[in-house]
Amino acid sequence: MPDVHPLSGWLRLTLTPGLGPAGQRQLLAAFGPPEAIYSATPGALAAVVGDATAKVLLEHDAAKAVDAALAWLDVTGNAVLTLGDAAYPAALLETPDPPVLLYVKGDAGLLSRPSIAVVGARNATPQGEANAEDFSAALSSAGLTIVSGLALGIDAAAHRGGLAGVGGTVAVIGTGADRIYPARNAALARRIAEAGAIVSEFPLGSGPLAHHFPRRNRLIAGLSRGVLVVEAAVKSGSLITARLAGDCGREVFAIPGSIHSPLSRGCHRLIRDGAKLVESANDILEELRLPTPEVAPQHAPGPVEGGGDEGGVLAALGHDPVDMDTLVHRTSLTPEALYAILLTLELDGRVSRLPGGRLQRL
Repeated sequence: MPDVHPLSGWLRLTLTPGLGPAGQRQLLAAFGPPEAIYSATPGALAAVVGDATAKVLLEHDAAKAVDAALAWLDVTGNAVLTLGDAAYPAALLETPDPPVLLYVKGDAGLLSRPSIAVVGARNATPQGEANAEDFSAALSSAGLTIVSGLALGIDAAAHRGGLAGVGGTVAVIGTGADRIYPARNAALARRIAEAGAIVSEFPLGSGPLAHHFPRRNRLIAGLSRGVLVVEAAVKSGSLITARLAGDCGREVFAIPGSIHSPLSRGCHRLIRDGAKLVESANDILEELRLPTPEVAPQHAPGPVEGGGDEGGVLAALGHDPVDMDTLVHRTSLTPEALYAILLTLELDGRVSRLPGGRLQRL
């Protein structure tokens, strides 16, 4: 009789259609490890999850998917953690809905290190991305692992900052661990797999389905000691992550912004609701009672891709008053070319000149 891989039962259990983490945990609590579940009678299983689910549990053929997962595990750097593993992150066990199984690509040990989540808008401003990268680099340098969701904008900037420090970074994704979404972050994902960790609870091959991302967010919140929201609109997945963090007893931090920026309103709402306003990484370290090394001042955002058109100039302006020299640096345009675009924007009522030669987006 061929040897059965010790993870085969766990994989089969989590690949059962219609049986979510709650049902999986109920079965584990009632019968013990997966081999005991599959040795139970249909009646005993039905008493826990109902007749229909018990029937699917016993009849569903997951052999092909199990074999594919075991082949994926043979690749160096790939791992699967189950609720039965000592290496399973303890922080997730404190949450109301821990996944039964995690697919990890990279350093699985990072999931159990002290960490902080850094999240925010996908369509972030240049200054928002700069803040996310700077805060993350400082927090990583202080030993905290940066957890985020590998989305465009703030998430990607947070991962870049995390990779710059000793804490590293963890990307919690809403697809299978063998798929990367969005494709524009493929190069960043490769760096994270080499120097950090990519983690998913979804089976290999799973696509970026809409309902995956709220579930992904609960893991971002659950793995971390706190959540920092950098930029967020009022209706934002980042605010969901912050709420989930609060529900788990985690700290919630927010960076304030311009009252004119739609991407500041989510942060301002969090602050009104009790989140801690932060202006530097040291504010977070002090709140978490961690050593506060000297943190370098945040840098201004670099040149904006596509800064030569009106949309690019507006993006470079952000929502706070900016002087001309700063705008030239952000856009990489000549002063003459920039003046021409600004004149058009002024005539359209989208930009105003302030005393002292500064410019304000309207």
